[in-house]
Amino acid sequence: MTDFAATKAMFDLPEGVIYLDGNSLGPLPRAASDRVSEMMVREWGQMLITGWNKAGWMGLPSGLGGRIGRLIGAEPGTVVTGDTLSIKVYQAVASALELCPDRKVVLSDNGNFPSDLYMVDGLLRSLGPDYELRVVAPEDVAANITEDIAVLMLTEVDYRSGRIHDMKALTELAHANGTVTVWDLAHSAGAIPVDLSGCNADFAVGCTYKYLNGGPGAPAFIYVAPRLADRARPALSGWLGHEAPFAFDLDYRPGGGIERMRVGTPPILQMTALSAAMDIWDLADMTEVRTKSIDLTELFITRVEATCPDLELASPRDPNQRGSQVSFRFADGYAAMQALIARGVIGDFRAPDIMRFGFTPLFIDARDVERAVEILADIMQNRLWDAPEYKVRQRVT
Repeated sequence: MTDFAATKAMFDLPEGVIYLDGNSLGPLPRAASDRVSEMMVREWGQMLITGWNKAGWMGLPSGLGGRIGRLIGAEPGTVVTGDTLSIKVYQAVASALELCPDRKVVLSDNGNFPSDLYMVDGLLRSLGPDYELRVVAPEDVAANITEDIAVLMLTEVDYRSGRIHDMKALTELAHANGTVTVWDLAHSAGAIPVDLSGCNADFAVGCTYKYLNGGPGAPAFIYVAPRLADRARPALSGWLGHEAPFAFDLDYRPGGGIERMRVGTPPILQMTALSAAMDIWDLADMTEVRTKSIDLTELFITRVEATCPDLELASPRDPNQRGSQVSFRFADGYAAMQALIARGVIGDFRAPDIMRFGFTPLFIDARDVERAVEILADIMQNRLWDAPEYKVRQRVT
């Protein structure tokens, strides 16, 4: 059974801060600082380049991939970490397109994270004018999965509202129409139970700096279903995805299975920090995390709606239809969020009017929720947000 009091103590949270933005950047695991320092001094400092062998640096991408795989229902040996999420989106969609050579349409929705759409748009422009990125409303996705669609690319949990797509149903529908699926798990991994294997998903990608608490710039991950692992050609044929990198062949030969999806040199400092975060996740059961998350989000919604009538719920009311976040609409949401942050309750803002709050049971409890709502109610009821300093837009919102 997951001991959430114990996991909360394993994070280095600032005194007096209630952190409701772990869905954007997870907090620092206490062990990470010492772990990274030890790696720098004992491994990098003393082993120098021999650390790739002696300290096992080269195996970190697959080792961490396996630990993440447990949280997303992936078969053993099907997940590898490295590079950025944008890179992994490009890889997955490019490989998926090649599996459907007679089709040229990628279907997505307007609730997808814009960066995913940017990457695919760039990829398709490179492939030629016959390729199309078709973007529809989230509720219209199923109706638009037709026999001309090559790839269905969706973010499972909408980054603004928290709305969840039905991965199993949409994947089944896609496969019935000969379509390959790519799922972005950026707001799923560590937030909700995911069953890639049970849903028969084809490709999945995600990041580790949100719910997985790997730190800013932490590496992304990619999943390829076993049935496709040796068929999917890596469009980004990087050195470390080669079958034998240190043979230094001039011709590229893809590695076996998921290893071929490696691209560049693994970021060892970031992966070391991520390993400390995964030590905490190794103690957690995703079903229990999800149950606790629903309790916290339900409490938050109930209290906010009772005390802040100016805020309109933007997330699905049914907890089974939303991820581990709650969003409210407010015309002056940016200023209200800045006022809230100034009082030690950290959430974030998403244009045009979304105040977004993330709930991670590993370090957030009911007392945090109650206190956060008290502060939010004070700000809203007394219009404390209506001050010039809170309306100055910063570069990161």
